[in-house]
Amino acid sequence: MAGLLGALAARGLSRASLAIHQPPTDLGGSIGGRLGEVKFQFNPDQLQLSRSANWHTEPAVAYTRGAPPKFTGSQPAQLQVEVFLDRSDDPTSNDVQQQVELLLSCCEVTQQSISAKAPSPPWVKFSWGSFSTVRFVAYVTSVSATYTLFSPSGIPIRATCSLSLTEVSTATKGQNPTSGALSARRVHRTVAGDSLASLAWREYGDATRWRVIADANGIDDPMRLRPGTELLLPSTTETPETEGTS
Repeated sequence: MAGLLGALAARGLSRASLAIHQPPTDLGGSIGGRLGEVKFQFNPDQLQLSRSANWHTEPAVAYTRGAPPKFTGSQPAQLQVEVFLDRSDDPTSNDVQQQVELLLSCCEVTQQSISAKAPSPPWVKFSWGSFSTVRFVAYVTSVSATYTLFSPSGIPIRATCSLSLTEVSTATKGQNPTSGALSARRVHRTVAGDSLASLAWREYGDATRWRVIADANGIDDPMRLRPGTELLLPSTTETPETEGTS
């Protein structure tokens, strides 16, 4: 059976894979160097991909069937995938154990990120040939491994791993990253006592950069900031140090 599966796997023109990378060291930074790669021996039988959008409707007496909804943002994609690993053709191999440990490490903080004072598990890139819909940068929210076959010495030689991936949000589609526009990486809902200066201090460590947030949200009067307002906070990599200074 293993020989037949191996032969079928060898015929595949495109193999699915999961590349594991160091996380960025700052908010909105780029993905780091590669830590390893899990190459699928057998392409998945199915993938479950989901996306969702947020809408909010305020109660209003002027509408008989509810007020028009307001779009408040999209949620990152969620991808569920299973990885089947098998080395029953070589009971002395520890490939299955190493691959499972590599997958489990996706939920563990990397030593390099600790040293950079930005602790985080790795980020990953799932890819499968020309299937571009599922090709995005993500982080792993859960990994479960089921070992189903062992060698006489106790080495696992067959396992099935279930992965849950969450897309890392990027700039809005169609935005030109070289145009100088600011892409919002986070959304903050204001509370009583918030000000643009306090948000700039909390986000960038510099209260004078409040104008970055004002410009990104079209705020003309920074003194009129009502609690409950949703503000887009541009990433640190796309806000020049002198942006908020006068």
